[in-house]
Amino acid sequence: MTAAIAVDLGKTGCRAVVRADGADPARTVHEVPGAPGLAAENGVATACAAVRAAVLPLLEREPSLRPATVCVGAAGAAAAPEAARALAVRLLEDLPVPEVAVTSDAVTAHAGALGGRVGVVLAIGTGSVAVGIGDDGSYARVDGWGPWLGDEGGGAWIGAAGLRAALRAHDGRGPATALLAAAVERFGDPDRLPSAVSRDGNQARTIASFAPDVARAAAEGDATASAIVRDAGGALSEAVLAAARRIGGDAHVVTVTGGLTGLGEPLLGPLRSALTGSPHPLKWRSPLGDPLDGAGLLALDASAPHESHVTRVRRAAPNVPTPPLTSSAAV
Repeated sequence: MTAAIAVDLGKTGCRAVVRADGADPARTVHEVPGAPGLAAENGVATACAAVRAAVLPLLEREPSLRPATVCVGAAGAAAAPEAARALAVRLLEDLPVPEVAVTSDAVTAHAGALGGRVGVVLAIGTGSVAVGIGDDGSYARVDGWGPWLGDEGGGAWIGAAGLRAALRAHDGRGPATALLAAAVERFGDPDRLPSAVSRDGNQARTIASFAPDVARAAAEGDATASAIVRDAGGALSEAVLAAARRIGGDAHVVTVTGGLTGLGEPLLGPLRSALTGSPHPLKWRSPLGDPLDGAGLLALDASAPHESHVTRVRRAAPNVPTPPLTSSAAV
């Protein structure tokens, strides 16, 4: 039986689980705080610490386990491929495994959602990205440019639009909206909102926490909130259609994954409506799994169509000793 450890490294949390061929996938997931992203300052160091903190307790819990690979789907890997390789090298030095694989969390989201098959996956959380992989191996990544340059329709985008609308209402520059009261309830005095969303050092994540409030106000009929989630659905549909066009071919399977799907119909309804009129044939399906499932699949199968987007680093020789199993430096 071949065992591996799958890791989903996001900006909010880092999850790890043991995966094995032919074994029950319902194993305990160990979760620790995430990291700002590989493209961020000290991104490799903070990512390495998060992965170690998530993985080492699993190895300590099962001392007889000898995983062949640790596969990490990391936020920021697509924008910083050199950092992705550096992370793989550092983890190989730190973990008692013969191989480490690192790829984008968007790639593991795609692999998990479609079971390693081709199609288009829209991953929406704090950010947003659409990834398409075609029958001929063609690859398209649309958006995922971060909260200040892109991620249109994602949680931070929706939250920021909602907070801007709340502040316009507070100033008297915009229409009255339930978003103002929601912003006060969540963040306090509007005059102190800029400092409130910056206090924990992860502004995008904090602003994204307001997205459920926007969706709730939209569901209750607030016109301003409804316009925001409708625009978000339109922006997300544009990313899906662009990915489908770029990978070419005939009808594509499309699925949506990520924490923002929890907003439900206020967001997914406008998204489906925007895709319904597409001239490009699309088949909407529910996701088969999540990014952690995708990391497990890619860890155990190097023949998947995603492989060209995975960085694998192996030990130079089988007799090179692996590092000792210790979690003392994991945090």
